[in-house]
Amino acid sequence: MPPPNRPILALLGPTASGKTALALELAARHPIGLISVDSVMIYRGMDVGSAKPSAAILAEFPHALVDVCDPAEAYSVQRFCREAMAAIALVEARGQVPLLVGGTMMYFQALLDGLSELPISAAATRAAVQAEAAERGWPAMHAALAQVDPAAAARIHPNDPQRISRALEVFRDTGQSLTDWHRHHPPRSPLTDRRVHRFGLWPASRAHARAAMAARFDDMLAQGLVDEVAALRARGDLTLDLPSVRAVGYRQIWSHLAGETGLDEARELAITATRQLAKRQITWMRSQTRTQFFDAEARGDALAALAAAASGS
Repeated sequence: MPPPNRPILALLGPTASGKTALALELAARHPIGLISVDSVMIYRGMDVGSAKPSAAILAEFPHALVDVCDPAEAYSVQRFCREAMAAIALVEARGQVPLLVGGTMMYFQALLDGLSELPISAAATRAAVQAEAAERGWPAMHAALAQVDPAAAARIHPNDPQRISRALEVFRDTGQSLTDWHRHHPPRSPLTDRRVHRFGLWPASRAHARAAMAARFDDMLAQGLVDEVAALRARGDLTLDLPSVRAVGYRQIWSHLAGETGLDEARELAITATRQLAKRQITWMRSQTRTQFFDAEARGDALAALAAAASGS
C-alpha cells in the first residue's frame, strides 16, 4: 500500500470547460497518469459523441477507464470505484501521480466521498418495478418515487430509469426511503486515508459556456456523430432503455434516426440537454467545499496549482 501522503489529483468541471485539455497539458510536463471519470467514455464505439480524445492522443497519453465496456453492458458506480482504485494502484506502481479527470460528478462523489452500500434488490421486486414501468412509463414511476422519497426524486432525473428503479426497489424491499437508508448507513470513501487534491474549473462565463457547448456539438456533427449513432442502431441489441444510448447527444440523434425529429431539431435538443447537464454539474460543484476552483480563463494558475500538488509542494 502506498504511503498516505503520496498525492492523488482530481480535476473536475462541467462539460466543455476545458478540463481534458488542461489535464493533457499537465501530463505533457509532469509524470502524470490519467484516469477518466466519464460515464460515456467508458463505452467502446462511442467516440465522437463523448468527446473522447483521439486515438493518437490516447496512444501518447493513455487514459485508464476509457473503452472498458460495451454499450450493451451495465456499468455501475461500484464498478467504477473498483476499477478506479485499481487504476490508481497501476499508475503509482509506474512511479506516476494519478490524475482523475472528468465531469461525471456521481463517480467523483462515490470515489472521493463514498456512497452508502445499498441492499441487494429482490429479483421479484426488480421485475415488478420493470413491469410497472413498462405499463405506466418512467415519468409516472418518477412521480411515484416523489411520493415516498421527495429528496431522491429531486436528485434523480425523470429520464433516468436505472436510478428511479433502484430507489423504488430499496423502498419496497426495506420500507425505508433511499434517503433514509443513506442517512442510517453513512458512506465511506475508498480514498479516506489518502491525500487527494481536488481542483475544479468554472466556465469562463455563462454566454461563453453556451457558445462553447453549441460549437462542440456542431463539431461532433461534422466529425460524424450521426454515422456513429447509426452504427450503434444497426447493431440491433441497443435500445433507449440503456444508459449508453440515453447519454446526451446520443439520445437526440437516435430519435432523429428513428424519424421522430429532424436533424436541426435534434441538434437544438442536444445542445439544450448539454446545457442542462452542465447546470447540474455546476450545482454539484458548488457543494464541494474542499475543492480549489479556477475560472477556465485562468488556465495558467490552474496548471501551476496542479503541478505544485503533483510535486508534493
